[in-house]
Amino acid sequence: MEVSPKSPASPKARSLSGKVFDVLSGFGLATVTLLLLGLLTWFATLEQIDNGLYQTLTKYFSWKSAFLLPEINGKVVPLPLPGGYWVCAVLLVNLILGGVIRMRKGWGHAGNLISHCGIILMLIGGGVAHHFSERGNMAVGQGASSNVAEDYFEYVVEVAEIKEGKPQNVHVIRGKEIEDLEGGKLRTYRLPDLPFDLQLTGYLNNAVPVSANERAPDRQQLVADGYFLMEKPKEEKAEEAEKFSAACYARVLNRDGTKSAPFILAGASFHPFTYRQGDRVFIVDMHKRLWVMPFTLKLDQFTAAFHPGTMRPSKFVSKVTRVENGGEAKVTIQMNEPMRYEGFTFYQASYGPPGAAPGDKMYSVFEVVKNPADKWPEYSLWIVAAGMAITFLIKLGSFLAAGSRKKRHV
Repeated sequence: MEVSPKSPASPKARSLSGKVFDVLSGFGLATVTLLLLGLLTWFATLEQIDNGLYQTLTKYFSWKSAFLLPEINGKVVPLPLPGGYWVCAVLLVNLILGGVIRMRKGWGHAGNLISHCGIILMLIGGGVAHHFSERGNMAVGQGASSNVAEDYFEYVVEVAEIKEGKPQNVHVIRGKEIEDLEGGKLRTYRLPDLPFDLQLTGYLNNAVPVSANERAPDRQQLVADGYFLMEKPKEEKAEEAEKFSAACYARVLNRDGTKSAPFILAGASFHPFTYRQGDRVFIVDMHKRLWVMPFTLKLDQFTAAFHPGTMRPSKFVSKVTRVENGGEAKVTIQMNEPMRYEGFTFYQASYGPPGAAPGDKMYSVFEVVKNPADKWPEYSLWIVAAGMAITFLIKLGSFLAAGSRKKRHV
């Protein structure tokens, strides 16, 4: 009696979760994300010429930008692209699943694993910088000192009581708490140390107060003390965002239930709004957020070198003294050589005044960056380099061992 051979078992069908894992960890997805990043970088490089660096980076690489349409020379390119932030997020998932979890394990693959971990650290560092870094500037005159930097973009509302000519009981309302108050949306902010609360509404990130006697409101804007807020034309938003001037409407809510008349808070105003209650004086102001540094910077000397026959600077050099707790340290800050200290990085950004003549008193402008992941890209590059070196040594060792075995066989 013949026994028929058993037919080979059919392969087990892959589950849905397994198929999803295969796609997310696959080499094909990595190739697509890298091509998209290259395309986004190319379009962003072209577009920033017309629209400014900050506006372009926000459009292409902000977490708020899910999809976008590129522009070249002011003309929209009909090619919908995913936002760079989310492309990097997908690439990060792909590297973790495919480059770490799915990768073959063993000493022979240690270098590849290390290199993938370095790239993952770089992507995570970019996300940390995007969400948690702060940027501002500090202008210091030659011979002068400063310990305060001004944020590039964030406007805050500050409420304080004036006592003996100085502000006290200062309350600061951060920009993230007011920038969503567009249109008719309003919010009340409790000020427990003061005899009133503050109500804000009608926030605009780039606006200017206009007299209603000179120009009638064109969108039925609220008129406060003869003025209303006019949003600046859209074409002006192509400038760098640090030039924007935020504004909103405000009202004081007293503890007895009475309210003040509405008034305007604007970053473009030269003086704060003054509110009196009996003999007490209070101010309400909108301005860019100020950081107080844990040390003071004194500008001892500033020098600039220019390309021959032009006014284009080739080198800025600021010699400064860092003063902290009674101690001093001499530091030189120049192009591509920043000062890193106490979690802050000071870059040489620019100088002034424009068109200064020889002998004029100069000032230096430092870009101040507080980034928790400031050194992560450098660390990631060292990790990637180490991984590549290990891979090379392993391959070299295998090649030499194979050659030795071949000679012995002959």
